[in-house]
Amino acid sequence: MTRRCVDDIDRIVESYQAYLSLEKGLADNTLDGYIDDVNKLLAYLADTGTALSEVTLEELQCFAADVHDLGVAVRTQARIISGVKSFFRYLTLEKFIESNPATLLESPRIGRKLPDILTVEEIDAMIESIDMSAAEGQRNRAIVETLYGCGLRVSELVNLEISKLFLDEQFIVVCGKGNKERVIPISPTAINEIGSYMLQRQSMNIKPGEDHILFLNRRGRRLTRIMIFYIIKRLAEAAGIRKEISPHTLRHSFATHLLEGGANLRAIQQMLGHESITTTEVYIHIDRSRLRSEILRFHPRNRL
Repeated sequence: MTRRCVDDIDRIVESYQAYLSLEKGLADNTLDGYIDDVNKLLAYLADTGTALSEVTLEELQCFAADVHDLGVAVRTQARIISGVKSFFRYLTLEKFIESNPATLLESPRIGRKLPDILTVEEIDAMIESIDMSAAEGQRNRAIVETLYGCGLRVSELVNLEISKLFLDEQFIVVCGKGNKERVIPISPTAINEIGSYMLQRQSMNIKPGEDHILFLNRRGRRLTRIMIFYIIKRLAEAAGIRKEISPHTLRHSFATHLLEGGANLRAIQQMLGHESITTTEVYIHIDRSRLRSEILRFHPRNRL
């Protein structure tokens, strides 16, 4: 089979970018990261005088060592290597090269850090700490109940559209990573809080182009990710919670509480919108970690 020309690097990168966008459906931020990783590799190859068609595993290992020597964080190193491996898979798929030199390229090992989670009592305490006399009080109750009750990412919450709420049927539709939609059940508690907020929302002066967005700020514009982070941090402090809290903590808590309640891991994967079950399996580790701490705390053989 004829190998395609690899001399026009700019054209190859453009076609790779189109492939990631159209066929893989990557979000803009993820897409930019992949292209940035490729450009790092191409700059390295230009410095060493190595043509793309001549790259070997040894060259890629030297590139990885170069990235390491720059003092780049381990997670960033792993992301860069992942981007490079994706690029070479594409080059092989499109017949720009005959064999993939990145197949055996290894990423640095990343220690698994288990995320903090909140207990149901701590979440209730956060909700109770909301000042309902404030103009944004009802909105904030609806936000917390929706984040926790549906396990949403912050980006999914701030872009949640009214037309995607099917409250009578008790589900919502969210647009997740890669613009992929998924259906999520919503609790009666969250439905009630959203309903009360919607009544208040009717009297707001909503900016043009934002009328389809559910959660808005006082000026009638959609909330930012930073604003959601600030709201959750402030409520945690008001509830006396000392853990490192972010909006994502509510998502972690949602998944962990489902697992503890006996939910199937595949069902949790679908509700969270994880592409791989491996990502969801972190919650098994959380569950086992908590079980171990409970055994160490309460088992009679561990008491002094």
